[in-house]
Amino acid sequence: MTDDSGIDWEDAFANGAHIAGAADYPPRWQAEAAAFRAAAEGRCDITYGDEARARLDLFMPDGPARGLVVFFHGGYWRAFDKSTWSHLAAGPLALGWAVALPSYPLAPAARLAEITVQAGRAVAQAAGLVDGPIRLAGHSAGGHLAARLACIDAPLPGAVAARVARLVSISGLHDLRPLALHSMNADLCLDTAEARAESPALLTPRPGIATTAWVGAGERPEFLRQAALLAEAWDAPLVAEPGRHHFDVIDGLALAEHPLTLALAAD
Repeated sequence: MTDDSGIDWEDAFANGAHIAGAADYPPRWQAEAAAFRAAAEGRCDITYGDEARARLDLFMPDGPARGLVVFFHGGYWRAFDKSTWSHLAAGPLALGWAVALPSYPLAPAARLAEITVQAGRAVAQAAGLVDGPIRLAGHSAGGHLAARLACIDAPLPGAVAARVARLVSISGLHDLRPLALHSMNADLCLDTAEARAESPALLTPRPGIATTAWVGAGERPEFLRQAALLAEAWDAPLVAEPGRHHFDVIDGLALAEHPLTLALAAD
């Protein structure tokens, strides 16, 4: 669907159609995640609510944790769960951070505002298990959730929100209004009011959170725009990582010394 801008919004969000070998990525992620879980010290399927998907995995470093990293997965709020992304904990874990990876309810069973609330509950549950500062990260739709929880009106207990010190939104969706023009809105059911209320770039960030908008330099123009929009609105650094597209831009989190991991987990 296009609007007065002439943009084909259906194509604007179609990442897989523009990535060579796109179908190979999900099974690769799942295999790497399963291998990581088999070797890591962690607790899986910690409950943070009554819903079937209200579960998180928590991986602990050797020795006392420096704090807590929470990573939210992507999938346009309609696909995937925590078990596909476990290996992305490896980088922060090696730097001494505990890492929580939540699942969350998906559309169309839940609207975006409810998914945001559930994401906040996941962070609160993990925060009760790990002391110290909290750093939030997420990819694509997960970048939206991480950024939304860094807003001043985030559905987090005050004491937990005060511990959030850093955010890295990786190829995040920060302006949800164009999604109302995409076929996925049959599941998301976004109206104008909810799209605005859940768009981090249109909201006020909580003071004191060091934010980075990270995106692959080879991503679709809309994702470059979404990252730049958050960076401008929140006066935050924008990093367009060379040679990366939407499906491999997250790979750096598996490596302790990668710039993406350092942006999230370094001092």
